[in-house]
Amino acid sequence: MALADQQFRLGVVGGGIVLVAVIGYLRFCGDVSLPPKPPPPKGPSGTGSQLLSKSTASTPVYQGFLERDATAAGLKVPTVEEMSKKLVYRVDEVRHVLEPGTPPIEAAGLKLHLERSSDVVVMVIQNVVGKELAYEVSTEPSLGTLCNSARPLPFNAMVIAKTGSETRTECVWRDGMTIAVTKVETLEISPLSAWYLAQVPPKMVGIEDRLARGHRANESSECTAVMSSVVRNGIDAGDIGWRDLADFFARHRCQTYQFPSKYRALKSDGERAIPAMD
Repeated sequence: MALADQQFRLGVVGGGIVLVAVIGYLRFCGDVSLPPKPPPPKGPSGTGSQLLSKSTASTPVYQGFLERDATAAGLKVPTVEEMSKKLVYRVDEVRHVLEPGTPPIEAAGLKLHLERSSDVVVMVIQNVVGKELAYEVSTEPSLGTLCNSARPLPFNAMVIAKTGSETRTECVWRDGMTIAVTKVETLEISPLSAWYLAQVPPKMVGIEDRLARGHRANESSECTAVMSSVVRNGIDAGDIGWRDLADFFARHRCQTYQFPSKYRALKSDGERAIPAMD
């Protein structure tokens, strides 16, 4: 019995010596081999704004916006290909001088004439194309120092429905006043494009406040007039025109997409990828 206990103690001591030796070797003379670190999971990378831009730039997300917005407006859902087509553009840069009572003129698919309404002079703008039109009619009053004090009539400064018309305030009436029409531009647009553009503040496409003060959006979700300084400078310098801005917002919901500084109106079908982003 005593012999067995002695053998047991010797075995314990011997095992302890071996364990100490192994630990010492690993601590000072060797390394423990570990399995290789797995690669990080693949997924989107970047800041929150970058990830948002990548998402909204994708065709499936854009198509989803078209479907949701068309449904909300009660319209047929267009395809991305249809939203990428060139828009028919008309322009008239002949200077026309109008006054109340003179015959109407036709320019770029619109019929224009002036009327006097109490103490203001107004322009009646009629669509004679038979399709929805985005439009801009630039004018200069001959006596224009009091124009911004004229009461503005509510109207749609962005779009005229097919066979429709809009009446806007030009200026306070004064004897002998005339209104010079300096430029007329129009784009033929789809019903969804008309719905998009009606939510865009007129200043976002370069329409002056004197003419745009009475604008009323068709929907309560009118966009905020946020524009980068690069785009604003491009408008002021004449490098970005009404056609470029209206063309972009006819294809993109202004709640989600901002005008890219290098965007220009499409001159042919599918000229660039839509949605368009910097």
